[in-house]
Amino acid sequence: MDPLEQLLAERACERLILDFVHRLDLGEPASVAGLFTEDGSWEWPPPGDGRRVVGREALGSYFGSRPVDRLSRRLMSNVLVTVTSADAASAVSYFSTYRVDGYDGYDGGIVPAGPPVQVGHYEDTFRRVGDGTWLLASRTLHLPFGGPTPKVS
Repeated sequence: MDPLEQLLAERACERLILDFVHRLDLGEPASVAGLFTEDGSWEWPPPGDGRRVVGREALGSYFGSRPVDRLSRRLMSNVLVTVTSADAASAVSYFSTYRVDGYDGYDGGIVPAGPPVQVGHYEDTFRRVGDGTWLLASRTLHLPFGGPTPKVS
């Protein structure tokens, strides 16, 4: 790959990483599935919840089942994309999640800030599909720091 092609591939993958969290926090969570290949997977290995979800339809159902009264914001950092070929890449990125359940909008009010409920990293693989679009082929969540989601009272 020439340097410009590599740069464009890196940027496309970085964009997927950020689009994922924006859709979960600010958009329609089920739409996250559209960022994955048809056979894409999301995994949370033990000692976490030990979940693995495969395929766009299953991913849409999984992410779409997010509680409607959940308020969350994820902060992404330390994004490092490595292009391994013209059609494949991998990445590691760190995240912190601030989240509460029971949020009803509070008429424009502010939820008191607490510590993040999760701090971890994602390991991703990406694949460029037939039309040249980069998509997530797999995302694995690693969660060394986590706690329960508080409920707003």
